[in-house]
Amino acid sequence: QVQLVESGGGLVQPGGSLRLSCAASGSIFRINAMGWYRQVPGKGRELVASIPSSSSAYYADSVKGRFTISRDNAQNTVALQMNSLKPEDTAVYYCNAVLSERVNSLYMNYWGKGTLVTVSS
Repeated sequence: QVQLVESGGGLVQPGGSLRLSCAASGSIFRINAMGWYRQVPGKGRELVASIPSSSSAYYADSVKGRFTISRDNAQNTVALQMNSLKPEDTAVYYCNAVLSERVNSLYMNYWGKGTLVTVSS
């Protein structure tokens, strides 16, 4: 069974920084893309950043230049460095991985349970 476990959320003042980390474990054959989504109450889940296995990272316009996503393929981890945080970045952040559990099995979406990021003075 695959598990994605996030860490690193918390309370930070506007202009501050936080680093989120996510580790995927369990029955994993291959991971395609890993990424971070966020969600605020009453709204849908929004893609923040993603990093495929063999191409450039994607960033939502709202975080370009402030957030950096990185990935360690050997460790099955993904991190999100968030700088110059704004109150509107406040949300629950979810780790996502598109992976297959076995040879010839379908690639499926897996999610972490989420970590709360609050940007407030």
